[in-house]
Amino acid sequence: CRRKNEKQNCVYLNILFSFRIYEEGRESIPENPYFFETDVEICLVGGSCKSPVERFWNGNSVIYVLQKARPNEDSDPMGESNPDDAIYASELLPREGSEPAALSVTRAKQLISLYAMVQNPNMTHLKISDLVVLPPLWIRCDGSDPEHTCWLGAEPLKAGNKITGINFYMVTCDGPTADKSCFANLEELKMAHKMKHHSSVVTTKGFAQYELIRAAAMEDTIVESESKIYVDITWNSVDKILETPPLVSAATLNIALKPGDPRSPVYQLYRELQFLLGLAEGLKTGVTEWPEPLESESAVELVQEFLTDLKKKLDGYCISGNTKEAEKIQCDTAAVDSSMKSIFSERGDLDFAEQLWCKMRSKGIVGSYQELIECFTLIIKCLEHGEIQPWIHQGSSSLLSKLIQQSYHGKIEAVSLSGITPIQMLLEIGLDKMKKDYVSFFIVTSRSSLLFQDYFISTSVDLQEQVHRVQKLHHMLEIMVSCTVLLQFKHENLFPLTQICMKYYKENPLNEQHEFQLPIRPALVNKLYENDHPEIWKVDISSGHGQKEVKTTWQVSTNPPVEHMTSNNTGLLSDSTVNGSSEERMHFISVAKCSQVHFM
Repeated sequence: CRRKNEKQNCVYLNILFSFRIYEEGRESIPENPYFFETDVEICLVGGSCKSPVERFWNGNSVIYVLQKARPNEDSDPMGESNPDDAIYASELLPREGSEPAALSVTRAKQLISLYAMVQNPNMTHLKISDLVVLPPLWIRCDGSDPEHTCWLGAEPLKAGNKITGINFYMVTCDGPTADKSCFANLEELKMAHKMKHHSSVVTTKGFAQYELIRAAAMEDTIVESESKIYVDITWNSVDKILETPPLVSAATLNIALKPGDPRSPVYQLYRELQFLLGLAEGLKTGVTEWPEPLESESAVELVQEFLTDLKKKLDGYCISGNTKEAEKIQCDTAAVDSSMKSIFSERGDLDFAEQLWCKMRSKGIVGSYQELIECFTLIIKCLEHGEIQPWIHQGSSSLLSKLIQQSYHGKIEAVSLSGITPIQMLLEIGLDKMKKDYVSFFIVTSRSSLLFQDYFISTSVDLQEQVHRVQKLHHMLEIMVSCTVLLQFKHENLFPLTQICMKYYKENPLNEQHEFQLPIRPALVNKLYENDHPEIWKVDISSGHGQKEVKTTWQVSTNPPVEHMTSNNTGLLSDSTVNGSSEERMHFISVAKCSQVHFM
């Protein structure tokens, strides 16, 4: 019996040691999970990581997530592990792209009990001299019990530095199903909560999430499937299950947009950016992939024609300036539909360098490095002999612009068109042109004061960083255009969204998966969702205050509420007819319950 107790105490101390990795990694959350015994993976989730239980638990602290450890294909299935060791066991890490694995409900309950044991100050026989309040614990469950439990959780209650009790959580899930007859009745949910927690008064809070891309789809103008635009709405005093949120609710627009959809109104500008990125990559690696020419004439012949037209202007045969010729270049380079023209208007002030860039990019006339050298040789000779005096924007920073400015005074410096110089010259004029394009859009469309304008158009950083910042501008542009086309946003809505995006991108690298959030009024988008079904709808029923608050959550969703649940029917319409309708969406029903245990 004594040996049995000693062994049990050893298990308690071992799991305490495993959990207390938090103490060792307070400054930074470990990237790799730790392991308890051979079957449990312990992860710390917090900081910028999205909580996997955010729909059922509103805490904002670091949490433990326990799940089943699955051996990698290269690991030894017969290998043994010492439970007394703190293991990094990389061979047990989940394979890339695999879903998290769940533990059996029986195993999860055992782990919850161990966690509660080492947090209970009354367990003096464990001889824990320095009892630490650990982060909340959540365990992925496989739903093998009759209730189909998918999460078990525990959260210490404390007064100062003392642990006074534990909140236990249980999340169950049924589905997918298209049968709405299994939906709960709100009054019955409230009554069950009152009886369980001996409460006389309860409050309710609603939440609904609507996908706006599908609701706002416009013929051929819609962002690709990888992108998401949806709205989260919360409100107090819920009257019935699946009620439409009132217009006085609080709402947040969530936008995660991946650029490059051919149906986007700014797809041509995206292609222009790709050409710019190709030049930047060639400058970095020394290998440039040139596009196939789209014209029968050679690059040198087309540039020669362009220069001849400029000579005629200088001789007085044509009016000078940037009117008809610029309009012709714009027409050649835009090649976009009317929606593009109404949203992203081509600038009417393209200078010589920008027109040259448009010709080379849009028609793909430059098919080799040698052709690029010959084109720039022609241009420099014309400048040296005073045959052209092209107009350029003041403040242009490219080498070609500097040569043009020098030509105004009758003398230009010698330039060796060898090595990376020709590619760098083309990249510079493209950067100048595209920066002006983006700045023009943000000023005209969102009337933004460009709080961080200097950051995005700065020439004080190297070319590669300038290209990186132009990529950020394009990502922001795609977001603004999508909100204008799909959501019909006006200046008063685009302006704050622009500022949010600019602030993020001044402080962070390019991240096309980032989800931007904008607080809005539901009335701004309610016409897009009022006749649609929510992707998620839930009600929280609460009683008590502070640490004595307990909550019951009922939720219906079109996708599995947890990562470790998979279904081939996710988000699809039912194939069978339910209640006379052949277009019932499949849904999952989840219930989260809470109970409290007090130690003193």
